[in-house]
Amino acid sequence: MTKRDSFLLRIKPEMLEALRRWADDEFRSLNGQIEFALHKALEQSGRLPKASSPLEPQAQEPPPGKDASGQPDTPSEIKRA
Repeated sequence: MTKRDSFLLRIKPEMLEALRRWADDEFRSLNGQIEFALHKALEQSGRLPKASSPLEPQAQEPPPGKDASGQPDTPSEIKRA
């Protein structure tokens, strides 16, 4: 598991309540929602490389000649398969 640091965050009550509602709407913990929002802001500002995204799995390219499910993507291969 990835090591996580902890720290104290002082935040306005209205902002905290808005974050709680947002987290509930997206079925995340409050901590997870704050981390998600910070990560997106860092990515959008160019301060975090896109490859270091622990919150979103990286899409893998299918092998040549296959579609995303691994099936042949051309009719001739489908007939021979």
